[in-house]
Amino acid sequence: MCEPECPNQAITMGAEIYEIDPEHCTECVGHYEKPTCQSVCPIPNTIILDPNHKETEEQLWDKFVLLHHADKI
Repeated sequence: MCEPECPNQAITMGAEIYEIDPEHCTECVGHYEKPTCQSVCPIPNTIILDPNHKETEEQLWDKFVLLHHADKI
């Protein structure tokens, strides 16, 4: 459910569970008001923020620009 909703293609099927690639996840900054994967996932509290990959809003915006507009910088 959440995999096709990710605008950054950060969600893939791992060995046993879906995994989110922190190098591609912007927590939907630049696309939606809140992480879409969390709102469409049918299982509550499944997608949680990773304490090992905390990023500021500015860092998420920078990543968004690199992922989607690198050709313009």
